[in-house]
Amino acid sequence: MKKSHGSLKKQAATYSIGLDYGSESARALLVDTRTGEELTTCVFPYPSGTRGVILSKDPNLARQNPADYLAAAEFLLKRTLAMAKKGIRGFSPTQIVGIGVDTTGSTPLPVDASGRALGMNPKFAKDPAAMAWLWKDHTSTGEAREITEKAREHRPQMIARCGNTYSSEWFFSKILHCARTNPKVFNAAHLWVECADWIPAVLTGTEHPDTLRIGVCAAGHKAMFAHDWQGYPDAEFLSMLEPGLGELRSRLRDRALTIDQSVGGLSAEWAKRTGLAAGIPVAAGAFDAHLGAIGSGIEPGTLVKIMGTSTCDIAVAPHAGRFPEIPGLCGIVDGSVTPKMLGFEAGQSAVGDIFNWFVDVMKPKGGTHEILSKEAAKIPPGASGLLALDWNNGNRTVLVDQLLTGLLIGQTLYTTPAEVYRALIEATAFGALTIINRFEEFGVKIDRIVNSGGIAEKNPLVMQIYADVTSRTMFVSRSGQTCALGAAIAGAVVGGAHASVAAAQRAMTGVKPRPFKPNPKAHAIYAELYPLYRALHDAFGTATASTLNHVMKRLIEIRTRTRV
Repeated sequence: MKKSHGSLKKQAATYSIGLDYGSESARALLVDTRTGEELTTCVFPYPSGTRGVILSKDPNLARQNPADYLAAAEFLLKRTLAMAKKGIRGFSPTQIVGIGVDTTGSTPLPVDASGRALGMNPKFAKDPAAMAWLWKDHTSTGEAREITEKAREHRPQMIARCGNTYSSEWFFSKILHCARTNPKVFNAAHLWVECADWIPAVLTGTEHPDTLRIGVCAAGHKAMFAHDWQGYPDAEFLSMLEPGLGELRSRLRDRALTIDQSVGGLSAEWAKRTGLAAGIPVAAGAFDAHLGAIGSGIEPGTLVKIMGTSTCDIAVAPHAGRFPEIPGLCGIVDGSVTPKMLGFEAGQSAVGDIFNWFVDVMKPKGGTHEILSKEAAKIPPGASGLLALDWNNGNRTVLVDQLLTGLLIGQTLYTTPAEVYRALIEATAFGALTIINRFEEFGVKIDRIVNSGGIAEKNPLVMQIYADVTSRTMFVSRSGQTCALGAAIAGAVVGGAHASVAAAQRAMTGVKPRPFKPNPKAHAIYAELYPLYRALHDAFGTATASTLNHVMKRLIEIRTRTRV
């Protein structure tokens, strides 16, 4: 989006804070609401578990300590204030007009009747089930399958809005799994709350279940929430899964907020703990990728790819009075990204995680990301003879199946680590193209792609391969912290610095001057390879009968022709 500065000298400087809760750490970003200039940033690594994640012998389990979230908020807000006082001439805490919060998701946590996280109760302090169930916890694949089957039979309209398949990464799958495997925690929980809703509630002193206000982003994309049917799925349906879920329904909220609405003002307690002014409005929380899309300047026709350990693809479109049904998407939700527009979510369960796995676990000789990228850049498309499936952590879109695994074919005795590394990058690009095609097959036009996150920032080879595979120009967001920036934009809007999210985006977002343009010759080769990827995709990921005897031979043909 183009920036609209106005006369900055005539405008008094105001600032907003974005709190960004990731998988391993949380960060705070202080920005100038007039321009989006990023003034201070600081990070808080979660102290619990392994790099912030509580693990077990079950490789599918991933939890977090909710106490870490509050420790992060206190540290980050105090540190931001101290840095601003030191680095900004004439700064006053009263110039901070709003706070926004983004988190991973779905990351629900059980709370007691006062809204306090069960994991902070000494009685449950060592019980992983009482902690926050991190987005990548896949212990509930069986429950997700059961929810999908029951919803297709009894509530097809609800499951249709989340791609017709419910995921093990989502809200009710995790709660149902807890009910089945740890009734002690399930029975002790008065309510389950998304991390994205709990943190803003704690900051504003509204965490009590009677005063809790939730965001539509988390509820709509992960919990089949819609105002069309008065909020979450009804008690009758939830009771079909588990009677306790039916009882829980009466305690869940029936209304949800968009990010331009405040859940309340910073409480006196948190003002005292941080040094900020009491009453600063805190925006309704949302997921990191959705606010990353806001920080990347999303608008109709733009697809934003938040690229990190996984990817989340976000698009928006005007509300046409009906909800399109797009199989395999992670949700179509009114107002989940930009208020008064439909928000579309898709993504890949592993991208950076796949590259890290190859470097950190397989440990190829001389195998740093920098060296492998440099060597892989010398290999022409198709010259390795390799083809991979990017499912090392399951498939989020369009198959929505966490029980799928990665695959690499075409190896010979001469295959090099750089060739494998490039094939893994290409696999994630083919997965990205599959998502783009699914959007457009169902009428969501993609005219422009903006990428953000660490991979987009640091690895030009990945961006060039994505451009060549998709035959689309890849833009990179100007901000290296788009999720935190999006949260700060929400804070700026609820704080009155801008009249709308769109106005704030025009002033506070942009893209880098160098785009990555597709190479037609490279794309021509990828246009031959992609049908082979789809053959593997459909054969291993769907029930469609498919023969694969041509794949290896075609890879060899392409390799022979393209190898220099």
